[in-house]
Amino acid sequence: MKLGVVGLPNVGKSTLFNAITKAGAQAENYPFCTIEPNTGVVMVPDHRLDVLADMYHPKKVTPTTIEFVDIAGLVKGASRGEGLGNKFLSHIREVDAIVHVVRCFENENIIHVDGSIDPARDIETINLELIFADMDTVSRRKEKALRSFRGGDKRSGTEVDLAERIYAHLESGKPARTCEVSEEEQEILDGWFLLTTKPVIYAANIAEDDLGKEIGEIPELKPVSDIARSENAELIVISAAIEEEIAQMSAEEKEEFLEELGIGQSGLDRLITACYRLLGLISFLTAGEDECRAWTITQGTKAPQAAGKIHTDFERGFIRAEVVPFDTLVANGSMNACREKGLIRSEGKDYVMKDGDIVLFRFNV
Repeated sequence: MKLGVVGLPNVGKSTLFNAITKAGAQAENYPFCTIEPNTGVVMVPDHRLDVLADMYHPKKVTPTTIEFVDIAGLVKGASRGEGLGNKFLSHIREVDAIVHVVRCFENENIIHVDGSIDPARDIETINLELIFADMDTVSRRKEKALRSFRGGDKRSGTEVDLAERIYAHLESGKPARTCEVSEEEQEILDGWFLLTTKPVIYAANIAEDDLGKEIGEIPELKPVSDIARSENAELIVISAAIEEEIAQMSAEEKEEFLEELGIGQSGLDRLITACYRLLGLISFLTAGEDECRAWTITQGTKAPQAAGKIHTDFERGFIRAEVVPFDTLVANGSMNACREKGLIRSEGKDYVMKDGDIVLFRFNV
């Protein structure tokens, strides 16, 4: 899974990226200090792996990972190539979802490209550039479909109609992901790789002193919350400066610090949870003396395809999956105890995997 971190220059985007990946991207107080995208791979925290490691004492514990891409600050006119815009937009095209960092704090020492703090305006600036880029893409798709339709390809008529509807939706200032489409149309739309069909998480970057406050207590947050709700997007509230502090701490220090702040989870943990929810992802686990490991799949994945995540041979020669829920394993203390009590289920090709399933795949190639 690859997430693109975007935002205007100087909103705390690279500071947040550095904090969550410890990758050391540039984070200076001037526009375009990040030109090439920085990438960082983050391990997904999963307490279930810790429990399995205590049970099995494996040689290796392997969590699943997320790749974050720090994309340079976009500016007005990016869709027309301003500020190396075309290059930045191509980087966005390659990610699975967008983390849109929005500045919701005042600081006279950190310049704002537009000279003032206005989260709704900043969101609109970024969204309009993505919309303009998509309008160009949709226009080209329509022209191509029209030529095919005139050549006798009737299916292209559906594509022309869809292009006209999506273009009008974009022209009204709305992202393509908020336009209602049929299953057939969605299949066509997926092939267009539009920027505004990508799922979005708005990361509202607030002042350190505002952390722990309710949304209604921070004036800059309400417009971000309203926009996220209108787009069915996720919203997380973070302080990039605090995340930077947390990144330097040991696990024990981090736990104490978060408790003192009264926020329970770090911004990274909440961001990962939001990503999984937004993209419809779950994790299943494999456990043994050699390795305890988490694997990420989409909700609705069937057992053979989940097995294929481990190795293509597992899917090709799938026989069955021996499954026990994580909570059942913990309650009974070991896989052998679960087996003796008949709690391990034997599931076939139609079994839909569930979050926290601990699985042993049987296969024959």
